[in-house]
Amino acid sequence: MGLRALFAIPGDLETLTGGYGYDRRMLAELPACGVEAAHLALPDGFPFPDAEATAQSLRLLREARADVLLVDGLALGALPTAGVAGLSTPLVALVHHPLGLESGLDPATAQALIDNERAVLVHARHVIVTSETTRATLIADFGVPGERVTVAEPGADPAPRFEGSGGGEAALLAVGSITPRKGHVVLVEALAGLTDLPWRLTIIGSPERDPVCAAELNAAIAAHGLQARVHLAGEAPEAAMGAAYARADLFVLPSLYEGYGMVLSEAMARGLPMVVTTGGAAAETVPDAAALKVPPGDAPALRAALRAAIAEADLRARLAQASWAAGQGLPRWPDGARRIAQVLQSVAGAAA
Repeated sequence: MGLRALFAIPGDLETLTGGYGYDRRMLAELPACGVEAAHLALPDGFPFPDAEATAQSLRLLREARADVLLVDGLALGALPTAGVAGLSTPLVALVHHPLGLESGLDPATAQALIDNERAVLVHARHVIVTSETTRATLIADFGVPGERVTVAEPGADPAPRFEGSGGGEAALLAVGSITPRKGHVVLVEALAGLTDLPWRLTIIGSPERDPVCAAELNAAIAAHGLQARVHLAGEAPEAAMGAAYARADLFVLPSLYEGYGMVLSEAMARGLPMVVTTGGAAAETVPDAAALKVPPGDAPALRAALRAAIAEADLRARLAQASWAAGQGLPRWPDGARRIAQVLQSVAGAAA
């Protein structure tokens, strides 16, 4: 029998975000790496759980019967330090990106999350992150020793090369939940200055994560008179995403910060040309030759990059060629699962 691990994840595991997609895939891949990985469902409400959700989460973690606990940082970083310190099962943290670095938080809330996550991570035997950028952040700003942090990047499945829209308008695609960190309002502001060019934008992502942000995005679209050009498609099941990528002409990531940016890998796997920001790990995920890169939150810079990419078919073709080449060398999901399995096995072995 292989190592028994419980992977504790808050909320609905089927939630259509990159973080939950990563967790689902690693649960599926770990058994082939010698780890019996079972899902331990924690309550919803993180990173701002109520008292009942906090108490229930700590109880479930205390009662866990496993060789090692792998806990998603969405929950772990928000749990009280004393409760985490009292866990007897060896603990490994999975940090997609630090909770306090989420955009749209007031300074006091952001600092409280940072302070709590810093204190909680002291009690993790090891920390798994999804990018070198997040690893560097935890070492520099959260005091986690470098030898206790391992990068397990998301994987990319082989995919057919994108076909494009075949129409007279450039089909722009942005993917991400409608939250402040994803920068959709900045994207709309940038596109408002490009009405002289033929384009249309589809944004795929849930408007329910942050209703206030979704309302602000709708208001920005209306204020600039872009209702006929910008389509808010809502969530799309994973099976439908392939068609969306295939029909796009240009992929746009306006995020203010990304812990990795799995949608970038998905776009590169199909060879899409890209315009992206350099927020967080997005700068390192995409090679310079495959995308026009701009600072996060800079609408004029984003507008200039989009103008060039929309207007110049030859430029898009060059970006697409580099994107396709980079996509063929992306890590695969079993690569990341093996890294996680090695960490879990090492922690459990040391504890034993």
